[in-house]
Amino acid sequence: MEQRALGRSGVAVSHVILGCGNFGGVGSAPRLFGQGTSRDDALRLLDAAWDLGITTLDTADAYGGGRSEEYIGAWLATKGADVRDRVVIATKTFNPMEDGGDRGLGAARIRRQVESSLRRLGVERIPLYLAHAFDPDVPQEETLTAFDELVRHGTVGAVGASNFSAEQLAEALEISALEGLTRYEWVQNAFSLLEQGDRETIFPLCHEHGLGFTPFAPLAGGWLTGKYRRGEEPPPGSRMTVRPEGSEHYRSGPTFDALEAFERAAADRDVSMAALAVAWLLHVPEVTAVVVGPNTVAQLAPVAEALDVTLDTEERASIGALFA
Repeated sequence: MEQRALGRSGVAVSHVILGCGNFGGVGSAPRLFGQGTSRDDALRLLDAAWDLGITTLDTADAYGGGRSEEYIGAWLATKGADVRDRVVIATKTFNPMEDGGDRGLGAARIRRQVESSLRRLGVERIPLYLAHAFDPDVPQEETLTAFDELVRHGTVGAVGASNFSAEQLAEALEISALEGLTRYEWVQNAFSLLEQGDRETIFPLCHEHGLGFTPFAPLAGGWLTGKYRRGEEPPPGSRMTVRPEGSEHYRSGPTFDALEAFERAAADRDVSMAALAVAWLLHVPEVTAVVVGPNTVAQLAPVAEALDVTLDTEERASIGALFA
């Protein structure tokens, strides 16, 4: 699989990144810690992803209440130097590790959390470290100073920003430039055919500052797979029945119109909707790598399928226009 430079970070990532947000939970939701992908299934999924050429793993300290990092650490412990030297781990901090736990991007908390991530992962250095969300209660200068110390000490290779608005990111970049602090080298926000807002807001900043962009939720919580149908209830156990927040606004006539047209476009190319959705993202020039979050080995199949899909500029534009 193609390796790509992540902005100006000096770190290369695989064109597809394995999102491990469902290992031992469902994202950072405390009420769902202990659910999601089991340890054994996670280990199988990590093996399958590696066999596919995915060398970059995306996790967070709060995913599964720490279980996601622990599962990755357990997997790494079974591997030799050939894997451990090539794997690129990205982890994040902001959300609480338990119900009612502390959160945020204060300097002391960042230092504590990165040490706990190192222990769970069983590594001495984290190549990529992200602010998992913007913290309105802590000055960005404090956060960036803490990140700067981690990079200067070699604990972290580079830092990025996840779930930031353009205004928040622009402020951070200005502070870094003025104060001589390490800067955010890439952005990780939700972006898909159904979520293209960053095109007008974040992408210009990426162009201006040479930032990478690694979108998550490429299938918009399953909406781009054909799983949800007009006039039908969501399938039992689907994301819309377990954690619908953030996706309920998709349930509309215009969205179903676009999805039905997209289904025809996928059928015309003899590929699955999921594969075409991922392939479309892989062809967006601003996208460095796409974070995919399968729950099972079988759900990696559309990723493998997407890698064989080629779209020219006109095809990419016409597919994107279906959801405009």
